[in-house]
Formats: sequence, C-alpha cells, structure tokens
Amino acid sequence: MAKVKWGVLGVAKIATEKVIPAMQRGELTEIAAIASRDEARASEAAQRLGITKAYGSYEAMLADPDIAAIYNPLPNELHVPWTERALAAGKHVLCEKPIALDAGEARRLIAARDASGKLLAEAFMVRFHPQWRRAREIASSGRIGEVQAIQTMFAYRLLDGDNIRNKPPGGGGLYDIGCYAILTARYIFGAEPTRVVATFEIDPNFGTDRLASALVEFPGGRHLTFSTGTQLANCQRVLIAGAEGRIEIPIPFNAPIDRPTRIVVDSGVDLVGGGAKFEEFATCDQYTLQGDAFSRAIRDGAPLEFPIEDAIANMKVIDACFRSAREGVWAPV
Repeated sequence: MAKVKWGVLGVAKIATEKVIPAMQRGELTEIAAIASRDEARASEAAQRLGITKAYGSYEAMLADPDIAAIYNPLPNELHVPWTERALAAGKHVLCEKPIALDAGEARRLIAARDASGKLLAEAFMVRFHPQWRRAREIASSGRIGEVQAIQTMFAYRLLDGDNIRNKPPGGGGLYDIGCYAILTARYIFGAEPTRVVATFEIDPNFGTDRLASALVEFPGGRHLTFSTGTQLANCQRVLIAGAEGRIEIPIPFNAPIDRPTRIVVDSGVDLVGGGAKFEEFATCDQYTLQGDAFSRAIRDGAPLEFPIEDAIANMKVIDACFRSAREGVWAPV
C-alpha cells in the first residue's frame, strides 16, 4: 500500500522528538522531507531521523512535487501564514495547535483551504487515542447518567525565558495546554459553549499567562472548569461527572507510548472506589493514529472527521477566555 509522503516545516522539539518518530511508524505515512531556515539543522535532523530530503528553506520544500502533505509545528504566530503558503503550494496541511492566535486569523484558512481544494486540520492527537474515544462513547451512552460537569487540570513547570512557550505573542498556558481542556470538553459534551469567565496570573518577566483558570458554560447548564499552569508541578487529570457516575482519565493528554493506559468508570456508590471499574487500552501512540487518519483521508478522498471549522470553534472559546480575563466579566463565545 503506497504511503502518503509528508514534509515537516521546521525542526521543533515536538516534531523531532514525538511527532515525526510516531508518524514514521504509521502504516500510511512517510516522512519524506524536513525543512529549516538553517540548512545545517535540517540536514542534522534528517540524518538523525532517517529522512531522505533536507531543505534549507521552507519555500524549497513546498516546491517539491513529491510532497503531498505538510506537518506545521512552527511557533503559534507562524501557523496561519505558513499553512496558507502550504495550501497555496497544493499541499494538504496538518497544523499544530492552536491553529491561530485568534478566531479571526483562523478564519482566513477557510478561504485558503477552499481555494486549494486540499485537506486542512488542527493537530489535536488526543481525539485519536482509544481512551478518549471510549470516554466519549460511555458519556453519550447514559451509563453514568447525564454528564453535567467536567473538571480538567493540566500543568507543567517551565522557567526558561528563551523557550517559545514563554514568549509573546503566542506563548502562555492557555494557548499551549488550556486549548486541550476546551477541546476535550467540546468533544465529550458534543456541543459548543455559550459563555466563559476566566482569570489569569501573568508572569511579570515573560508577559505570558503562567496560571489560567476558567468556568465555561455549555447549553443545558453544563460546565467545564479548568486550570492550566506553566510553573507548577507536572499534573494531568480529567474528571467527567454524570448524575449516576463518573469517568476519570488519569493521563489524558500525554498518554504514554510504552505501556497501556486506562480510564476509571465509577458508579459513585461510595468514596473509596467500591463502584470503580477499570478499562485498559493497549499500548499505542496517538500521534501515529493521527497521522494515519489524515493520510487515509488523503488517499481515500474522504472528508476529515475534524475539519478546520472545528479548530475555529475551539479558537473562539480561547478568545472569550482572553477577553473575560482582560475585562473581568463573563464573555460570550
């Protein structure tokens, strides 16, 4: 079965350490080229990762007729301009999250996609992991009753001022990890929120949010509450609460690739786990699953499960969080 040939824009750490090795293990995906504005860096990454072609400019790789699809892991402020250029060059594009710095910028990509006739999606790998697929299935089945609340905590500790995650305009916890809390709540509820109220703690040196918390209201009186921190101890947890039980996802976002994962489904009969049932999922890499899903859509000419319109919907909620924190009021989505 012929694999789809991919090119990668830049040598970002997430690409070289996580996404590229994972996609190389895919059944339908071949990483055929990598580009950097520094040709030596591109060549070093290509040699280390076993990639055939290395380019000293993004433009040169986009001009390669053998490359069908582009993975864009550039800094957040470069997502839209280089995605537009890749689409204009006739390439399908999988772009890292967040797709843009605001929904207005993201909407430009609809016209670019439509003009190119190519596929375009935001790279939220968690939606392809079986633990999230199963959590959504259980939540919608009625097994834990009507789901009313989701609580999410996502934190890491990063004090390096030179790291792109700590630099404006695209840095900060909401852009980097708060987007996951919003996305997965929309995924589980199967709905779009109506309003948010948020508060931020801004690092005085970096100028980015190091702690962000929000209450996000969905139709029917359902709520997401989340906190994200970039200067806290590593922590990830998701709790999905229903009228007759709950689902807990212990490692919801950076699921390990070297061991099985599991979720907990608890009837809530007591507080010591008397009603807890565990569901385990075989070892897998969600980046591999994401890459093959996109390659399959290219090969088969099928529509994407999560097109760019979904990314724009997520971006609108992020915009509302920023607006609420800035103005100190509830902000409509």
